[in-house]
Amino acid sequence: MANFTNQDIMKLREQTGVGMMDCKKALIATDGNFEEAVKYLREKGMASAAKKASRVAAEGLVRCLVSDDKKTAAIVEVNCETDFVARSDQFVALIEKIAQHVLVSDAKTVEELLSEQFGEGKTGSDLVSEAVASIGEKISVRRFTKFALDVEGLIASYVHMGGKIGVLVELKSNGDKETLQELAFNLAMQVAAAKPEVLNKEDVDAAKLENEKEILTAQSRNEGKPEAVIEKMVLGRINKYYKEVCLLEQEYVRDTALTIKQVVADYEKKVGCPITVAAFVRYEMGEGIEKRVDNFVDEIAEQLKAIK
Repeated sequence: MANFTNQDIMKLREQTGVGMMDCKKALIATDGNFEEAVKYLREKGMASAAKKASRVAAEGLVRCLVSDDKKTAAIVEVNCETDFVARSDQFVALIEKIAQHVLVSDAKTVEELLSEQFGEGKTGSDLVSEAVASIGEKISVRRFTKFALDVEGLIASYVHMGGKIGVLVELKSNGDKETLQELAFNLAMQVAAAKPEVLNKEDVDAAKLENEKEILTAQSRNEGKPEAVIEKMVLGRINKYYKEVCLLEQEYVRDTALTIKQVVADYEKKVGCPITVAAFVRYEMGEGIEKRVDNFVDEIAEQLKAIK
């Protein structure tokens, strides 16, 4: 018998939007393998896509900081328990100190970053511990990214909803800085709104792409399409997939008649030289962290059993 629990069925339902019985059947068919069950439901056309649960446990802020010369930038996410604390002056000051330190640090991990001296004989861990003691909530530095540009170009940032989403975009070009800044900011807004996963087609993970092709092929067969047309259908759907996940292939949110690749080309004409979109990063506060969901039905049932 497949090894899974009622909680697994609930989790699969929340992630795919498929009914409980179909989720149970999917887990049975895949011997309780959650990822295979998601794939199974997508192949059957029951789930539109594998998405993370939208509800998150973490509150906090995302902070972006760009140096005056626009050659170095940092993006940091720090979490706490309540939005009230996230808006407090003390919490805002803490994330500001951490972002400032990232600009000058060579740390590659959060652990390395927090072990470094932040001044006045205190490490990053010391600052976080002091904030926890003062505020009374759990506070954690979840992640950070640093961009450092050593050629001509610039880095721009965009922060949405007061720190719920943060984006950095790095351009390489000898073009006019003001025009490049305009493009970089527009691209940062694009990234915030459209959530690309990679820069271009070549950056799509080969294994993930192959998995997507398998799912699309199975969907086409389950729709009763002839084998002769399945290949063309899958190719068309893969191209659509590229337009969703690749920044340069996406439709421009400010003018859907253009792709981002075309927007960049238009700006190249303006500055009279090539422009390379070198990198981008997007943080959404709390993404991927699930809130604790209390199952009150099960809880009451357990209490009734105890009474008996």
